[in-house]
Amino acid sequence: MTAALDLEKYRSEAEAFCEALDREYYLHLAGHKRELEVEPIYQLHGELFSRGAVEELRELAGSARGDARRRTAYLLEFAVHGHLGLATSSYEARLAELEVGLEVELDGERVPFRMAPVKQANEADADRRAALSDARDALVTVHLNPVYVEALERSHELARSLGWSSYRDMCAQLRGVDLGALAAQTRAFLEATAATYPQLLNSELEAAELPALGELRRSDLPRLFRAPELDGAFPDDRLISSFEASLAGMGIDLAAQENVHLDTESRPTKSARAFCAPARVPEEVYLVISPVGGHDDYEALFHEGGHVEHYAHTDPGLEFEYRRLGDNSVTESFAFLIEGMTSQPAWLESRLGAADPERIARHTRAVRLVFLRRYAAKLEYELELHSGNAGLDAMPARYSELLGDATAVPWPRANWLADVDSAFYVACYLRAWALEAIWRRALTERFGESWFAEPAAGEWLRGIWRNGQRLRADELLAETLGEELDFTALAAEFVSG
Repeated sequence: MTAALDLEKYRSEAEAFCEALDREYYLHLAGHKRELEVEPIYQLHGELFSRGAVEELRELAGSARGDARRRTAYLLEFAVHGHLGLATSSYEARLAELEVGLEVELDGERVPFRMAPVKQANEADADRRAALSDARDALVTVHLNPVYVEALERSHELARSLGWSSYRDMCAQLRGVDLGALAAQTRAFLEATAATYPQLLNSELEAAELPALGELRRSDLPRLFRAPELDGAFPDDRLISSFEASLAGMGIDLAAQENVHLDTESRPTKSARAFCAPARVPEEVYLVISPVGGHDDYEALFHEGGHVEHYAHTDPGLEFEYRRLGDNSVTESFAFLIEGMTSQPAWLESRLGAADPERIARHTRAVRLVFLRRYAAKLEYELELHSGNAGLDAMPARYSELLGDATAVPWPRANWLADVDSAFYVACYLRAWALEAIWRRALTERFGESWFAEPAAGEWLRGIWRNGQRLRADELLAETLGEELDFTALAAEFVSG
């Protein structure tokens, strides 16, 4: 990249890079190819992430005004994380190679590493669940954690070399989010829901025939989330049709969306984690799930479907930065919104004919609180991990302590790095949960409890989706509803009975 950065050329090449990278992730994680070949993609587009490009974009972002400042700030965030990604892509490829090749062994049975969580969720025997979890954790500790540590240390070193005091401060500035203030809000959320949490969770644990808090093991949680006792309400053969019908109720014809590609087939090396790959926004978007059975499949499909519809309805005339970059709290909020349909009594009755929709709603409410409290603890943990003040030797125990305290479940240390997404994505999830609660309240007030069956609700959402991610989550909320983004509405759902 030359000293005088050609922004239009930079944007064009950046979009080509994003397309190639997302396509590669799709092919690998969907199980179409064993290798994750990201290094060649980074090398081909390496000039995008050169130190010179980062420094010039940083200068431009500081001097620009108005829309130009916003666009350049998004490009700077892209360039910095790409700079780190280029430097650590060999670690990422090595981790992917290990995950594909490793197998968990249990009583003579060999389970692919990535499928072990699925096997664990479907295992009825508590001791076998624990054995699966322990065996997988052992593989993480021995094979993956050394690579994770090298990648983390390299990322921290690069953040400091670019002029930030720590990786934490770098991410906070680039995301435009006060991470300390967010942590203060999530601490308050933990306090506000502390009394409700054991009441909600123990009731669901009893219904699932799982041990109560105090005896519950981390290995039991996937079984709770899986909720096989609710399978009858979520038939496999209604999965896709219920999604299509829900979109149709909002005036969206999935079959007519030539830009949307749905991948639900099982493959041996397919990731157990559902995902959306927006190769070209809005022209080519992939929705990938790995069916497990029951409510999990519905939640996964609808969650990723929320991403897909957001990307698929983004205005194609928007600048690259607003179609592909920006604050992912926005797209995550719509993913949570669409996912949430599958636990709304009105949806369960109308789309699936569920006999006891309130039972399902109670289960989902309890599970959601587990996730919220866990992620609040993850934010606290990652702030410490990435601050540059704590030695890494202390972090596995700190991870176990913080997550164990928040969930009231003894938390193994093994995943102290595997459980960390890059660039404080945990903040995106937390802000998205808070935003989703406000979107849902607004939809209910405007269109009723069955807003998912109202074309006018779909029209309202599509009007917001057209903005892509031009605005950050708090800005979009202020512009759309005139409200501030906080955890008030979310907390009220768990403390008001």
